[in-house]
Amino acid sequence: MRQPADVASRTRRAVLAVPAAAAISALPWHAAGAHDGAHPQGIAAAGKDVLTVVGPWEMTGLDPSRAGYMFARMEVVETLLDVDDRGRLLAGLATAWGASVDGLQWRFTLRGGRRYHDGSALTPASVLACLRRAHARPGVLQLAGIRSMALDANDIVILLHRPFAPLPYLLTHYSTQILAPASFDARGNVVAIVGSGPFRIASMSLPQQFDVERAAGDADGHAGLRVRKARYISVARSETRTLLVRSGQADLAFSLDPPSIRALQRSPKAVLMSAMLPRTTFVKLNAGHPFLADVRVRRAIALCVERDGIARALLRDPGLAATQLFPRSMTAWHDSALPPLRTDPDAARRLLAEAGWHAAADGIRRRNGQRLELSLTTFVDRPELPVIAAALQEEMRQVGIAVRVVIGNSSDIPAGHRSGTLQMGLVARNFGNVPDPVATLLQDFGPDGGDWGAMGWHSADVAGALGRLASTQGDPAGRRADRARVAAVLQAELPVIPVVWYRQVCAASRRIAGADIDPYERSYRISRLTWA
Repeated sequence: MRQPADVASRTRRAVLAVPAAAAISALPWHAAGAHDGAHPQGIAAAGKDVLTVVGPWEMTGLDPSRAGYMFARMEVVETLLDVDDRGRLLAGLATAWGASVDGLQWRFTLRGGRRYHDGSALTPASVLACLRRAHARPGVLQLAGIRSMALDANDIVILLHRPFAPLPYLLTHYSTQILAPASFDARGNVVAIVGSGPFRIASMSLPQQFDVERAAGDADGHAGLRVRKARYISVARSETRTLLVRSGQADLAFSLDPPSIRALQRSPKAVLMSAMLPRTTFVKLNAGHPFLADVRVRRAIALCVERDGIARALLRDPGLAATQLFPRSMTAWHDSALPPLRTDPDAARRLLAEAGWHAAADGIRRRNGQRLELSLTTFVDRPELPVIAAALQEEMRQVGIAVRVVIGNSSDIPAGHRSGTLQMGLVARNFGNVPDPVATLLQDFGPDGGDWGAMGWHSADVAGALGRLASTQGDPAGRRADRARVAAVLQAELPVIPVVWYRQVCAASRRIAGADIDPYERSYRISRLTWA
């Protein structure tokens, strides 16, 4: 049994052994949108009364389905419902909700007296128009089997073709955000973001920056201390975000890599916050590819992954080694009885030989004259992914699999899925994207797979279990058994290979008070912040 220190050392050697030109074959580290200076090029420093938030995410458009999450995080827009830190439903623009006995009709009672940022009334008709628009586009509402949506006085009434218990959770998703009629042109395209949240848009400079300001005055005694202006800036490089925090030019910085975290641990300018999120970094496999269709090859890849070493040496957090797909933070889904994923390169070599792949003189395996060579696609939006990809490249080489790492944009993964050209993709999947994971899992592991989930793989067992979980909220024992079945099949057949779980680390300036992390990444909670 290899000791943890040896595993970590081996992983460091694996990363260092990979030449930079071989590891990164598409985009260089200076990806589009990255900047090297103390402040991003072309963006003026904010005033002292402006809270500055930096993260790696660019706004690729105004439509809710594209960049709606950023306007939700900055509290410009609202949804019908919200969730607390434990994933329990809370009122949003709707104050009450419930389903009929047969589960086919849902009723959502809207909060009265609300206005959009342009002063127009937030009417049931305007809410219904936004929901119908969201349903007509690819997105989470497509999962629910919606037959119709209509008004009944102050209620939104949604009729379903079949019972779908997670429907209220879909209405917490940013793609279902409610915008004022003035947000749309005559063709229904979003031309402005006019929401109803605590902050309103003050100015935009897409894709990199937008500014917000308080939409209404505060009524409590903290009004003078509350943050009233804020700015979001997209800064691709983690080290640049760190420089902005250390220089006092950023107040909140998200998605920090381990070197940045170490650099800020003793900073007089900022404190670090962290929270385990329902997110897993895994390798998405094209199980329809001739090399990956054999489950023995997928299991061999899983066996060569040094999860402990990656967690210790690269992330500096040994608790993140993913022993199964669902992290411990997903208490209802993490199965402590499930035999954990392990590292065993010798067993990996035996499985590859059983599958007909035999080592050649160069160490790479061949079968019927074909070389076992695959591409691994990832992206720079999450700074740890390219480094993990380099480690995986070397770990697979050691068992006889040649891997070409391609680093591009996050959109390359779904594009490769849809075109069928993706072979392997290293992604960080957020299972809390909709707070009830059933909705996300239906997207990822349904009959046709999903952009961020299975590719060329289907399981009737998984589909049946997810279908039952989606159709009813009853029978707790049956629901536990279905969740366990999903976890067990995914662990056995490995359409995706878990690598590490995820801890969000954020730097918060010492000039603000009240900062914390939303475990569902719905909001930066800037409306709670005060100046210290």
